[in-house]
Amino acid sequence: MISVTTWNVNGLRAVLNRGGLSPVLSMHPDIIMLQEIKARPDQIHPDHKAFWQDYQAFWNPAKRPGYSGVANFITHKSISDDWPGVQSGLGNDDFDQEGRVILVRYPDFTLINAYFPSGQRGYARVNYKLEFYAELLKLCDRMHSAGENIIIGGDFNTAHQPMDLRYPKENQKTSGFLPEERAWVDRYLEHNFVDVFRHLYPDRIQYTWWTYRLNARQRGIGWRLDYFLVSETLLPQVKDVIIHDDITGSDHCPVSLQLDLNFPE
Repeated sequence: MISVTTWNVNGLRAVLNRGGLSPVLSMHPDIIMLQEIKARPDQIHPDHKAFWQDYQAFWNPAKRPGYSGVANFITHKSISDDWPGVQSGLGNDDFDQEGRVILVRYPDFTLINAYFPSGQRGYARVNYKLEFYAELLKLCDRMHSAGENIIIGGDFNTAHQPMDLRYPKENQKTSGFLPEERAWVDRYLEHNFVDVFRHLYPDRIQYTWWTYRLNARQRGIGWRLDYFLVSETLLPQVKDVIIHDDITGSDHCPVSLQLDLNFPE
């Protein structure tokens, strides 16, 4: 069994200062994928690195200080001599300067840690966000054509269906629920991906992000923005997707994927 946990921590140093990574580490996932780390590895206090002593860390921070960035923590047992390795970025500097992607390649699948842009700061950022969706899908299409299985996990910054946010009617013109953003999630599903949480739990209302304002989390006013999309060919290996909405420390909560697969010996 392989377990992968994704979490937008909205500032890794702040989470570490509060000891907020402990609940995720206590679940002992094989791979932890973090988004919006807002830090370079040399900015992490040495005492805090002991938190992931059982893991090897791979970083893709943004060039802009204190912004964006992703990181993967992979258990040492998950890394074999013939392990294909890690790729940071998409090969397009328009996106790679913001540190939004890490690919981890295994013989049976490729795992993509993706932090999709937010469109909240004006329509120019919405266009940038949609261009990122398109760029990543082009890569996935090539990988699918080559027979690869893919898992995309991370913060998609889009609520796909009305049931994925508390107030869909009031947010039809809000970035994160715009028709053109939702259409890109549709497009991924049309290109041989499955939203495995919604596949397993078609009627479940559960959120992964809450604004810090107005006690939204305590009042149950949230959005489901954090997903695992898997290639259709991997669907038989998916055992569960768990939204850990009891874990605090960020405006997002962690999400875990459990797969009936093994790492190479």
